[in-house]
Amino acid sequence: MVAAGALAVAPPVVSLRRASAWASRGAGAAERDGWRDLPAILARIRPPTFPARDFDVTAFGAVGDDHADNTRAFRAAIAACQAAGGGRVVVPGGTFMTGAIELKSGVNLHLAERATTIRFTRDPAAYPVVLTRFEGMECMNFSPLIYAIEQERLAITGTGTLDGNADCEHWWPWKGRTGCGWSAGVPNQDADRRALAAMVERGVPVRDRRFGPGHYLRPQFIEPYRSRNILIEGVTLRNSPMWHVHPVLCTNVTVQGLSIVADGPNTDGCDPESSRDVLIRDCSFDTGDDCIAIKSGRNADGRRVSVPSENIVIQGCRMKNGHGGITIGSEISAGVRNVFAEDCRLDSPNLDFAVRVKDNAMRGGLVENLFVRNLDVGQVSRAAVTIDFYYEEAENGPFTPRVRHVRIEGVKTRQAEYALYLRGFERAPIREVSIVDCDFNGVTKDDLVERVVGLVVQNVRINGRRVDRVE
Repeated sequence: MVAAGALAVAPPVVSLRRASAWASRGAGAAERDGWRDLPAILARIRPPTFPARDFDVTAFGAVGDDHADNTRAFRAAIAACQAAGGGRVVVPGGTFMTGAIELKSGVNLHLAERATTIRFTRDPAAYPVVLTRFEGMECMNFSPLIYAIEQERLAITGTGTLDGNADCEHWWPWKGRTGCGWSAGVPNQDADRRALAAMVERGVPVRDRRFGPGHYLRPQFIEPYRSRNILIEGVTLRNSPMWHVHPVLCTNVTVQGLSIVADGPNTDGCDPESSRDVLIRDCSFDTGDDCIAIKSGRNADGRRVSVPSENIVIQGCRMKNGHGGITIGSEISAGVRNVFAEDCRLDSPNLDFAVRVKDNAMRGGLVENLFVRNLDVGQVSRAAVTIDFYYEEAENGPFTPRVRHVRIEGVKTRQAEYALYLRGFERAPIREVSIVDCDFNGVTKDDLVERVVGLVVQNVRINGRRVDRVE
């Protein structure tokens, strides 16, 4: 294995004793310290249960004709379900148009049939201003399409479809991306995004960071906020204005059996943010951005709220198109720790990275204890594994990104530009990375490894050649 590019600092000479210690630590300590904690984390993640009471939305006036506005009917059914002590709000076959849906404690929104669709209106006026996060920054903005705040025992289940109804004529042009409905002179999010970032840096109170009508910050699809005991299961999600599943400051979250499909800008699949004890299992992602991206707040807001994401488990997922498959960042200023990903399949010429950590000197934050095993990677366009501190602002900032204690094992690739793409800072090298029992094929460029301390590459092949390494 050859490091591409000149290093700013010559690599240290490694003694046999030191190399042996690193190799031993890389081969065994991470697994002993990491994977052994997984059963206890999974034991805490338990989906909520609900009383055997059903509230059919059609009994509250809903009409599944893909035309009638069912916002009030959904609101009434949810209120009745909560008042009765909880149960299912059942949506039968048909296509039900609606504005924002706000879930309450004890309510399971259940799409009863495959022929069931909840389609969300494209009218921004149907989404009242609420407390939310936009790219890791708290603000008052358009409600997510499905929202809950400070609730518990929540669910969205069934076999139907949730259609965000965004396209290159609605919502997505706000990104300001040419080729998707935007051209010079058409409003976009840039001025509002800059204004929000400036408010964050000045410490403007969140209640005064008001956007919504007259502004262009897109809402997320499903966002439980400061909530707990959550299940999102079985449904298909399509074409969100922005991120699809976005738990914020939540605990005990199960996301399983979802199919998420969109090709618009920033249409991430599942982005747990400042949340703990989260299980993402058996989901399929085909997205216009990261499939899964673990976050914890951006810049000064992440440091102010100061809640990391931790104990995130990813199992048995399938990733097709997207920027990154299993991603941490870039909004990680409060840190991310204890991430476990296993038994996933990733394969698309339009998927850039399989495992990706992205950070910079404006975000800062600590990422530690990332454990990945048994990934079947058919094809990615860039790298199988990347940890990169040069995302966006790169070194232009006063905060120090830190990544330590990473173990990647049992990863097989058929095609990738790089096997490893690891770039730390001279003042902040990446630390303690073990790559074990991996088989990288179809690799077209030498690994790029810059400023990594404690790298162990053990029983690894690239294009059939054994490339063990300790430094």
